Amino acid sequence: MGVFDALRVSATGLQAERTRMDVIAQNIANVESTRSQDGGPYRRRQVVLMAEQGSGSATAERVTYTGVRVAAVEADPSPPMRVHNPGHPDADADGYVLMPNVSLPTEMADMVLAARAYEANAAALRSGREMIRQALSILA
Repeated sequence: MGVFDALRVSATGLQAERTRMDVIAQNIANVESTRSQDGGPYRRRQVVLMAEQGSGSATAERVTYTGVRVAAVEADPSPPMRVHNPGHPDADADGYVLMPNVSLPTEMADMVLAARAYEANAAALRSGREMIRQALSILA
């Protein structure tokens, strides 16, 4: 793997983590949304990432990966929370409201993980750029 390949891998990681942070921000913004376009409360979304395989010749022992990509953004299958709030406009006959299946502590932990992964990819890009700069200064 060359320096440019490593830069490409880090760039795909940056894009994937940015998507994760956008989805997490959307989840946090909709933590109180009891109505969605699908009818019912907002459903938490989660990003599914997939490793990208290189187009070169891969053998059973050695597979070349060229980065990561967002395979899908899926709705979390966990059920919505049922909260007793008889004064809410979306309350049922018993006074319960279906709230989004979004947990703020979980979202904040996911946001920290995504931010750290983003920072790691950015640091790898900076290191690669510096190696290229040093190589060019040696040649000049």
